[in-house]
Amino acid sequence: MTSAELLTDAFDRIQQVVHGAVGGLDGPRLAGRPAEGANSIAWLVWHLTRIQDDHIAGVAGTDQVWTRDGWADRFALPFDASDTGYGHTPDDVAAVQVDPDLLTGYHDAVHDRTVQYVSGLTDADLPRIVDRAWDPPVTLAVRLISVVSDDLQHAGQAAYVRGLLTG
Repeated sequence: MTSAELLTDAFDRIQQVVHGAVGGLDGPRLAGRPAEGANSIAWLVWHLTRIQDDHIAGVAGTDQVWTRDGWADRFALPFDASDTGYGHTPDDVAAVQVDPDLLTGYHDAVHDRTVQYVSGLTDADLPRIVDRAWDPPVTLAVRLISVVSDDLQHAGQAAYVRGLLTG
């Protein structure tokens, strides 16, 4: 298995968990929270997808799917188009009220863009420095693993919240 195939498999697994967490739920169930101040499935999936979109666009040198393809307008959230959910308050989380097809549609569009990018990578690409703001500087490999890790954690949280809300 190549690095590109490994990364593609990882992002495919994220997509599967996302669809499992969202599938069959309506907008109000997606926005439901198991406790005051907790994250909803809608917010978790939106946030993990925004982070993936932001970070992949950054390393690929492309525009984000969110703005390039009009998803920000379709979601019509009360946030700046550059917002990824980092630092959101409970009120911000509550503002993410979306249709399930819209949510998975955006995730699938980002997934497609991600797989298109990672499928073209070689091992020689992975040591490239993509962020010098850290010490040590962040390589492409580290950034991609960070995205996979963050996305899987949030997707797992969304699946857990689904279990809490649907029994």
